[in-house]
Amino acid sequence: MILPIYLYGQPILRKPTEDVGRDYPELDTLIENMFQTMYQSDGVGLAAPQVGLPIRLFVIDASPMREDFPDIECAKRAFINPRIVEVSDETVAYEEGCLSVPGIHERVIRPKSVTVRYFDREWEEHTETFDGFFARIVQHEYDHLEGHVFTDRVSPIRRQMISGKLQKIVKGKANCSYKTK
Repeated sequence: MILPIYLYGQPILRKPTEDVGRDYPELDTLIENMFQTMYQSDGVGLAAPQVGLPIRLFVIDASPMREDFPDIECAKRAFINPRIVEVSDETVAYEEGCLSVPGIHERVIRPKSVTVRYFDREWEEHTETFDGFFARIVQHEYDHLEGHVFTDRVSPIRRQMISGKLQKIVKGKANCSYKTK
């Protein structure tokens, strides 16, 4: 089922999330719905707050980016209750966009690599280090779990310059090809 994506200005996007319990109702169905929603919206990542749920869950499938970023080794996966345990000192700047902030793309500086502890769909615990573009996607989605959007990470002057566009999204004047709320 395709879920509506909550847009910038919705309070759920600013709320820190809570851990998912093993008994969370229909978790596997939710994960599949999140993947379907992400694919339908042409995204490479989607966090639970973006579909209205204040839980620590996000999905990523970076395989569409492999042509541009051959360093992407892992593609489709779900991250349940992720925690960033380490970030590199080295940073990289790259332009980001977000399904919850349609039509806006800004340069964001993030650590080049990140180590994350999380559970997969089978509730197996992993601690993995991700590099390059996949690390960026992980950090972007992780930010959603902490109540942040990528525009929080742009320079104050750039934030000021895009404030009008952000207000249009808040007022419901976003142009999206996917279902929104």
